Amino acid sequence: MYTITLTLLVITVALSLFGFANSKVINDFIFYPPAINKDNEWWRFITNGFIHADLGHLAFNMFSFYMFGDFVEKYFIVLFNEKGKALYLAMYLTALVVCLIPTYIMQRNNKHYRSLGASGAVSAVVFAGVFLDPTIKIGLFIIPPIIPGFIFGPLYLLMTIYMSKRGGDNINHSAHFWGSVWGVGFLILACKIFPGFDPIQNFVSQVSAYLHL
Repeated sequence: MYTITLTLLVITVALSLFGFANSKVINDFIFYPPAINKDNEWWRFITNGFIHADLGHLAFNMFSFYMFGDFVEKYFIVLFNEKGKALYLAMYLTALVVCLIPTYIMQRNNKHYRSLGASGAVSAVVFAGVFLDPTIKIGLFIIPPIIPGFIFGPLYLLMTIYMSKRGGDNINHSAHFWGSVWGVGFLILACKIFPGFDPIQNFVSQVSAYLHL
């Protein structure tokens, strides 16, 4: 069955693998703030999300995306009917942009800064999924999937803030943070525009039931 998740995954894997063998693809697609600021190459906000640094980077992002993407896409179809697929795709693509806006503001004149990967958009999908099903069990690195999503979420956000401030690991943790926030924000906004489901009340109800409140 055709899904947006599978299509995005296949395109991302194909372009990433092509980029591994062709440095020009990486150079043309990568998020390079001065090229955006001075040469108006705004497409880099989007294209950087379809290339990756290496196989490990690609595998981690696509595994996370696969695990949550199909679930979130199906939930969007249930919530928004014929608009579901379009809204799901819109969340993913806008997350690629939104997650990098703070980075762009800070690094727009830094000729040494580059960033790539789907992490921001994948984080949006994961957090939209967690907000829809806050009691879903999630693992954290070496910890098996035993942590409920509503606990994992704040821990993950705190970790990204800490890692972003610490720096030094060549990972854009800011993109992870803002992608995560955007996933929840987009879901709430979409439900306001197309009413019929209250994601905030749903979240509170599920967490309350889980905690027996």
